[in-house]
Amino acid sequence: MDRRSLLRSAALAALLAAGGCAGRDDDAVTFFFQARPEEARARLRIIDEFHRRRPDIRIRTIMSGPDPLQQMLTYCAGGKCPDVLMAWELLYAGLADRGVLVDLREFLDREPDYATRLRADGYATLRDTFVWDGGQYALPEQWSGVFLYYNRKLFAEAGIRPPAHWSEAWTFAEFLAAARALTRRDADGRTGQWGFVDAWVPYFSAACFGMNNGVEWFSPPVRPTSTNLGDPRFAAGFQFYADLAVRHRVAPSVGDRQSVSAQDLFRSGRAAMLMGGHWLYSEFTGHDDLDFDVTVLPIGPGGGPGAITDIGSTGLAIAASSPRREQAWEFVKFATGPEGQAIIAESGLFVPVLRSAMQSPGFAAAHPALRNLEVFTEGPENSRPLAVTPVWGKVEALLERGCNRVLRGAATAASLGGQTSADIDQLLRAAV
Repeated sequence: MDRRSLLRSAALAALLAAGGCAGRDDDAVTFFFQARPEEARARLRIIDEFHRRRPDIRIRTIMSGPDPLQQMLTYCAGGKCPDVLMAWELLYAGLADRGVLVDLREFLDREPDYATRLRADGYATLRDTFVWDGGQYALPEQWSGVFLYYNRKLFAEAGIRPPAHWSEAWTFAEFLAAARALTRRDADGRTGQWGFVDAWVPYFSAACFGMNNGVEWFSPPVRPTSTNLGDPRFAAGFQFYADLAVRHRVAPSVGDRQSVSAQDLFRSGRAAMLMGGHWLYSEFTGHDDLDFDVTVLPIGPGGGPGAITDIGSTGLAIAASSPRREQAWEFVKFATGPEGQAIIAESGLFVPVLRSAMQSPGFAAAHPALRNLEVFTEGPENSRPLAVTPVWGKVEALLERGCNRVLRGAATAASLGGQTSADIDQLLRAAV
């Protein structure tokens, strides 16, 4: 762990220990989540406001380590499952399938008026991500789909104007032309400015390019039985992403990425575009020498008419073994409902999941420098799930092995349609 990470971890531990509702209280609702220090502060604001309104219900926070799924399974197997658990789009199905989570229809069906209002105010794309075998196992709390950050100054100097709406996406060809124009090398061929860098998981990003060429990554996305890695359109989109570094050299290679982070390149003006999510926004604000905005992903010849992104949502779930289900529901209801979402919107650290919060003055005020706020406000409706399956961990191991060879230039994306796809399909079908 480097010094910066150590200091941030220490600060986070102190922050949570100092939280008014985070003390050791056996009657408290335990809340398990993962967060960076800035995000933890936003969550503590929600907890503090909830406690102000419901002083009879106390919340005790439990911070996740680097492997939240394994940590949750360990807690629950030992009879100490937290009452409220942060649920990840890609991970929650494994818990729901094991009976670890409560079907929240138990509570929603008791409050039909509230459930109707929540449904009308929310986004079906996010809500339905947490539907497993007909049950609602979590309610969304934030949208974290990916998009592109861009350096306004560098774009203006190059005479490039990126799109501001998902419905007005640029093409792969237009995106590549922009990345080429924004890449700078010296006389010795050393790159001083990259056109594009990626701060996400590279093969996830490549999959988004595949999806933007007209094909889902998995079919169907929820409880899939097959992967579309071998579909020519998906493979072409995946290969386009890989070629940004391998062939066109407008993005750092796998080796280049070992020496400097994408965030540092973008923050220092050495990269014109960065692929990532809203979780990076706070890292880029407050730098007077960085004038940035956001834009959408490009679409391939088989995609469109508009661009799409991943759902990337997290939600809040309740443990089936919780002895404090009613109190836990009151907290989940608050955090994922209008009151909690308004706090999220005003914090500027998350993108809320309710239209009322997304369109509130507080959300706009939290992003004063952005002109293309619609990239956020239109994001949920233009999001698609990557895969929701209880065997995601095993699928991911196969994906990482095969996809990383493509990203290094050691294989083509079309090759993923062979043994890698066959092995993944076998796993998926065995889980149905």
